[in-house]
Amino acid sequence: MCGIAGIIHRGKSSNVGSEMTAMLTALKHRGPDSSGFAVYGIPKADDYLMRIKVAEPEDMGKGHGIMELIEQRIIKVENILSDHGATIKERDNATPYALRLVISQEGKIEGMAKHIEEIDGVEILSLGNALELIKDLGDASTVSEQYGLGTFEGTHAIGHTRMATESDVDIRSAHPYWAFPYNDISVVHNGQITNYWMLRREMERMGHRFMSDCDSELLAVYTAHNLANGWELEDSLKESVEKIDGVFTYLVATRNQLGMAKDSMAAKPLVLFESDDMIAMASEEIAIRSILPQEIDTYDPYDEEVRVWQA
Repeated sequence: MCGIAGIIHRGKSSNVGSEMTAMLTALKHRGPDSSGFAVYGIPKADDYLMRIKVAEPEDMGKGHGIMELIEQRIIKVENILSDHGATIKERDNATPYALRLVISQEGKIEGMAKHIEEIDGVEILSLGNALELIKDLGDASTVSEQYGLGTFEGTHAIGHTRMATESDVDIRSAHPYWAFPYNDISVVHNGQITNYWMLRREMERMGHRFMSDCDSELLAVYTAHNLANGWELEDSLKESVEKIDGVFTYLVATRNQLGMAKDSMAAKPLVLFESDDMIAMASEEIAIRSILPQEIDTYDPYDEEVRVWQA
């Protein structure tokens, strides 16, 4: 079933970490297995934010050797960063297996990132100037508290509560998804893509990487490919409605935009609220009312509807 949510503030920042926590908590009945947040802060010049997973939560019960293995992986990550001329300015561990790095580097970052993901057991969850992607097992309030999201200030965010149906209950299969080569992109999705394998092979032939077998990751890779080749987000969303088969509603965020798209059958719900300074959307209205308890007007986007908003 799953639940998705998005919020964007026009021309200002807000406590989007707390807002998205409230929205996803209201949707936890739609997905108890994992929760994920893609939050966008104010970019700092020349800084890259990297969120890395160096193990799965289930690995933590495999004895004392796992901590030594994790430390070895982190050392390899740091060595690759150094080899590519990157400087680590900050390092935080929300959990033993989740690492947050603030780095500075001149030039392209794609080669460095690909080398990092060649380390067995290591996955980059996000890399960008504004995006921080956090996902873990458990409900939204648990994950938010674990990663300190309650005080996160930013302009926009998307989130997801997952009910595992066709893939494992692990971080690798949780939403949101991020993809090379367009940094600061994230996607959450509710539905099923029926031509997933055909489109995935098409993307792989063009050199794109996939880190899971979840069909939702395709939307991130597909969008990142289009934006990296000069497309506008709205054009990519419109083409996806024509090219992607299945039943789906999905949200895409970039450094300064939030977009949504629904398939031709519009079977997967989305409720939307829009005012002069804020837009909020979710699988159910209860999520929007968790942050806007006053009387508000909402509407359901039509089939094949595509919308894009600017921060």
